[in-house]
Amino acid sequence: MLSLHAREASKLLAGHLPMGSSADAPHSLTVDSQSLIRDGRPWIPVMGEFHFSRYPAAEWREELLKIKAGGIDLLATYLFWNQHENERGTLRFDGDLDLRRFVTLCGELGLTLVVRLGPWSHGECRNGGHPDWLNEVDCTPRTDDPAYLALVEPYYRRIAHELRGLFHDDGGPIVALQVENELYDQPGHLATLRRMAEDHSMRAPLWTATAWGAADIPRDTLLPLYGGYSEVFWEDARIGPAREMRRHFFFTPIRDDHAIGADLRSATATGAGPDTSRYPYATCELGGGMAIAYHRRPIVPAEDVTSLALTKLGSGSVWQGYYLYHGCSQRTDLKEPNQESHDTGYPNDMPTVTYDFQAPLGEYGQVRPSFHGLRLLHLFLHGYGSDLARMPLALPDTEPASLDDRVTLRWAVRSAGESGFLFVNNHQPHDRMPDHDGVQFRVHLDGGRTVTLPAQPVRVASGAHFVWPIGLDLGGGLRLDWATAQPVTRLDSAAGTLTVLAVVDGIPAALSLSGDVDVEGPARVEQGADGTLVTVTEPGTGALLTLNGPSGTAQVLVLSHDEALRLNRIRVDGQDRLVLSDDLVLADGDELRLHIASTAPSMALLPAPATLHGDGVGRPTQDGVFTRWPLSPAPQLPQPALRCLQGDAVAAPARTGGSHLRASAPRDADFGKAAVHRVDVPATALDGDGEVLLRLRYTGDAARAYIDGQLVADHFWYGPEWEIGLRRFAEAVRLHGIEIRVLPLDPAADIYLDASVRDGLEAAYTRAAVETAELVAVPRTAVRAKGVDLPG
Repeated sequence: MLSLHAREASKLLAGHLPMGSSADAPHSLTVDSQSLIRDGRPWIPVMGEFHFSRYPAAEWREELLKIKAGGIDLLATYLFWNQHENERGTLRFDGDLDLRRFVTLCGELGLTLVVRLGPWSHGECRNGGHPDWLNEVDCTPRTDDPAYLALVEPYYRRIAHELRGLFHDDGGPIVALQVENELYDQPGHLATLRRMAEDHSMRAPLWTATAWGAADIPRDTLLPLYGGYSEVFWEDARIGPAREMRRHFFFTPIRDDHAIGADLRSATATGAGPDTSRYPYATCELGGGMAIAYHRRPIVPAEDVTSLALTKLGSGSVWQGYYLYHGCSQRTDLKEPNQESHDTGYPNDMPTVTYDFQAPLGEYGQVRPSFHGLRLLHLFLHGYGSDLARMPLALPDTEPASLDDRVTLRWAVRSAGESGFLFVNNHQPHDRMPDHDGVQFRVHLDGGRTVTLPAQPVRVASGAHFVWPIGLDLGGGLRLDWATAQPVTRLDSAAGTLTVLAVVDGIPAALSLSGDVDVEGPARVEQGADGTLVTVTEPGTGALLTLNGPSGTAQVLVLSHDEALRLNRIRVDGQDRLVLSDDLVLADGDELRLHIASTAPSMALLPAPATLHGDGVGRPTQDGVFTRWPLSPAPQLPQPALRCLQGDAVAAPARTGGSHLRASAPRDADFGKAAVHRVDVPATALDGDGEVLLRLRYTGDAARAYIDGQLVADHFWYGPEWEIGLRRFAEAVRLHGIEIRVLPLDPAADIYLDASVRDGLEAAYTRAAVETAELVAVPRTAVRAKGVDLPG
């Protein structure tokens, strides 16, 4: 029996932070030492990072809708000074740099926003975003040197002009501003930057700064934000898997991570960092994936992303922020390459173009498995976050002994009174965790009640990570004492409350209810002195339970885990609905738009409208309590012609560079000796408005894609196939085709690669070639729900 004693929340501090909306704001937003409070209710924002200036403006709207569909309600974006003022004195906020257009669009789509102002930003941008011309000025950057501040002032003034009327108090989407990034020893400068921004009428309810590495943040001036990644590109190649990242897969009250950005710090941090009792536990960089550097190329599976996110939430996070949530591309239209590299003194050589980051949404908007896994957690937060936000962390009586402890089951509880949530993580990157048999939890709540769950011990399988409810209000006067299924969301209607739960694979879904409850539906029911125990024998779209208690009725739908990963909650035709689909579903006003990637697309709705209109919509059928409509599949595209123009290739000689003397990427001249292939794309393959991906499988160390001599994409081989979105290049591709250059690898180069794909890179010692080229369509289908709802 695993035991835990809940604890009361630490003393609440309020009014000590100079933040919050004005009395005239359309909606209130404040912060205290425990959480954010929006319109009087605790709020756990779900934040995702997307860099507008690294993505074509013509595609912003669709990508923002994708981000919103993933459950993100707060968007974060960097401003890179060297993009907006590449030439001294010439400030640009046009085209893909149009900040005002982007922020306005976020507001129109119902997304709130954090603007990370810089002036030093990082984001693997050249000089951290500082313009090259700054090096020619006699000043000390990132300090209160008057000469430096005199250069920042007109930049901030222009940003303020672009953002006028778009702040929260004006009814706009901007709720927070971050100054600088990863600045550890200049608290006075951080305070100065906030003051400068405010002097130019940049006003937001929340002001933030990154706090990892025990950063010295000015007390009660900026909210400290933290992060954590499952793998990193900034370690040395020879260390193998990044062991220190394991700490993010243990439940702990420790917020800091000294590893983030450690290669850019000149000394080990000696301070204690911010006093965390004064601030809510907020994050801005939970790894949505990881970038690929030349010397270190980690793979980040979806399970690494979702288990890290859940573990941080179980550890007390009340602000879930992901970096990156949507991949992008480095700008290639500036005087200098815009990525960090050894040429700029950076420890790591990054790709010239790609900044995909293996993110939930890729460089070209590709939907990854981590998108679906995180969405499941985000549905939970939107449904239950206001309760969770005020629940403190409690750790079990027996905790893991060290980062190397793989035997002790990792779990924690966040609770208040007689309600709470139990979190379990049995996943860790690179390692297969042991199965745990005979697991049963005993939780002593601070309200005085002791809960033992489940009724019979269960097996927690390797890789499992989940959250279970304790004392959950189901509506209708009914209370769920506990369940061995994850809460997903709840729908309120005139007919009552529908609570959706998701099965944890391998664990029977059981619900323990207070009192004598009559249960209708596909389940085994046992009445006892302690209440009613319900076991759902066949979870799925038909596993709808109607619970009738002494004072009311509630419904519970128990989905399989796979079904829950395909679940969306949307509002369309004036109604909140559940939508099940293998494909991405976007809600755009009264229209539902699907990005079709599956072979047999369909969508199921609950409650179902009377009709669903749109091209390719078939006759509906019943799928449990859902109504399912089949949709037309993606068309079969004509495939490209792949030709080898130059088979012989010479590897770039192994070089080292940067401040840490790590392996350097091949240079432009090296690609003159690459194997050369040409991909000709049939013109009709690019008809329509959906994305068309060129999917390449190649053998080699590094590859580049050119259209009419212009570099458009690049790739360091790390295992997965290389995908290039062609929609933005459609006309040029029709005219010129695509040239792919591939280099073999010098065996002397010191490169880390995941052991599961190491053989693939070693093949590049003797071969450089594009093996296959395939076109993959991701068409868009629009449908509209109409008419009176059908009974569920």
